[in-house]
Amino acid sequence: MPRKIAVYPGSFDPITYGHLDIINRGLRIFDKVIIAVARNSAKNSLFTIEERVDLINDVLADNDRAIVDTFDGLLVDYVLAHQATVIIRGLRAVSDFEYEFQIAQMNRSISQHVETLFMMTSVPYSYLSSSIVKEVSSLDGPVEALVPPVVKKALDDKFRSLK
Repeated sequence: MPRKIAVYPGSFDPITYGHLDIINRGLRIFDKVIIAVARNSAKNSLFTIEERVDLINDVLADNDRAIVDTFDGLLVDYVLAHQATVIIRGLRAVSDFEYEFQIAQMNRSISQHVETLFMMTSVPYSYLSSSIVKEVSSLDGPVEALVPPVVKKALDDKFRSLK
């Protein structure tokens, strides 16, 4: 029987409990979820791509159905190259949908073999973004409820080194 594989792309700078919510829910639907960390030179990332991959691998160490990888170029090409058929996208609000809908339509125009699955974030994470986490953490605010302990430590270390 063919395996159902989905790709969950993003910058994950850093990974949050909101991301993990989407990953874990995706794993209830798919046999494997590839967490595809985007190599996006246009974004000014706090963590290097290697640091982000390491953090995600640490957080998901007990789950062999969640695979962490990096990509650049067209997402659709990456999805097809990994025999996946679905892109998972998390939505926090209606404003997210407008942008994501445009991207999904473009991806669909590139390949009719790739679907996009929109998942609403669970209520506790509906406001959560990596940008908010970085902002709060940079000001020594509490982020324990927003990120796993290994991520909080990495944030603390990173901001300490930048001071």
